[in-house]
Amino acid sequence: MDAKELSSLPEDAEEESPPNPPPSAFSSVPDRPPIQTPLQKYGPLEWSGYFDKEEDVTIPGTTDVFHVYSAGSDGPVVFCIHGGGYTGLSFALSASQIKKNARVVAMDLRGHGKSFTENDWDLSIETLCSDVVSVLKVLYGDSFPAIVLVGHSMGGSVAVHLSAKKMISNLQGLVVVDVVEGTAMASLIHMQKILSNRPQHFRTIEKAIEWSVRGGSLRNIESARISVPSTLTYNEAKNCYTYRTPLEETEKYWKGWYEGLSDKFLSCPVPKLLLLAGTDRLDKILTIGQMQGKFQMVVVRYTGHAIQEDAHDEFASLVLNFISRNRIGPCGVEIPGLRRPLK
Repeated sequence: MDAKELSSLPEDAEEESPPNPPPSAFSSVPDRPPIQTPLQKYGPLEWSGYFDKEEDVTIPGTTDVFHVYSAGSDGPVVFCIHGGGYTGLSFALSASQIKKNARVVAMDLRGHGKSFTENDWDLSIETLCSDVVSVLKVLYGDSFPAIVLVGHSMGGSVAVHLSAKKMISNLQGLVVVDVVEGTAMASLIHMQKILSNRPQHFRTIEKAIEWSVRGGSLRNIESARISVPSTLTYNEAKNCYTYRTPLEETEKYWKGWYEGLSDKFLSCPVPKLLLLAGTDRLDKILTIGQMQGKFQMVVVRYTGHAIQEDAHDEFASLVLNFISRNRIGPCGVEIPGLRRPLK
């Protein structure tokens, strides 16, 4: 081709603007949030974001001091008793919801959390029951408000014994969380192995929180970040964190927690709600009692053993609806804003 046939572009000629690109399917997708480090994802959270206050309750005539968390200012008192190895902070997320319509109180049992007694390792059912009554008397004197006992696992056993023996005046309701005599008694022979298989030491609190979630004992990261730190103590000699409560050393009390529990539960002279993580946990005695309408039962699905932590919103709603349904409160009236379920 002859060079003359090639026409040059003028120097001042403007370049044509490229056509607008077609809209991308990803053009409206927001930026991906930054990846959290384990320190951020599993960092401890303070109790004050969930409960209103904490206090130490000293039992008169002793050196026993029980740590108590509380929230709310009106309505009946939902008194929460945690399971073995847990603390009152296992109810923190639930308390932040329940406190809108009722008062919530959660104590650390002896040998747990921030409570310290003359004998931290006397976890007999009699002693645990006596401790709860003593704390209530310090808090309320001789004039108890309307009380709903809520007990998880070992704490459920304590709540049942207190109710069956009529040890608490003005007790108006009982909520037991994922503990049934048949299942509990059958699992005791495996308990030492289960306890020995869990890690005994953690380099940091974050590692303990991470293990509790990854290991499956808790399924709610937020709740684990609140409750797990309170179950640990720092071992200066080994420069690590270990469990505050050596459950493996309390074996002599296990049978006393659960033996005869189903009959005692059915005998409790107050409205009763049993929350379970699975129907396989219901034993024969309770199956018959449930068919006879002696108590209300709800299976909370997709949770582990700690229902109040894994499904805190549903747990709080179930407790409040139980209170409303049974007209529990200072004047025996329903909680405003809650509908009574159809019978």
